Amino acid sequence: MNISIITVGKLKEKYLKQGIDEYLKRLSAYAKMDIIEVPDEKAPEELSESEMLKVKQKEGERILAKINPDAHVIALAIDGKMKSSEELADGIDKLATYGKSKVAFVIGGSLGLSEEVLKRADEKLSFSKMTFPHQLMRLVLVEQVYRAFRIIRGEPYHK
Repeated sequence: MNISIITVGKLKEKYLKQGIDEYLKRLSAYAKMDIIEVPDEKAPEELSESEMLKVKQKEGERILAKINPDAHVIALAIDGKMKSSEELADGIDKLATYGKSKVAFVIGGSLGLSEEVLKRADEKLSFSKMTFPHQLMRLVLVEQVYRAFRIIRGEPYHK
């Protein structure tokens, strides 16, 4: 299975990079995983509604340009469906079973995802009603994908 995480912005925090690298190494036994970063749109701290929309649209265009046309797209969104780790594993397993070997998870920037990206998504996934920094979500997502493959294979993993 080929899994990509398409995300806005560069990861600067060393501790997050180390955690992600560790899970990517572990995941290599199960799937090919790439993290694709698209540049975030520079914007002032205070934005009007229309300025926010423009930022999300520009970031959205960059995201859409990186999505493989054959990919099953899962957008991380606060209003998405919340799943248990077992449900995520089951979903990934079903995608593989039905020939969807390309999966793209999409993490938006600090303002979220554009409507165009959300429309392209095959499903929306939420990890919580809380808001998390998008950089931290990379680590959480990579860990959950690793956990999903352990569950699919029936291998032990702490609960």
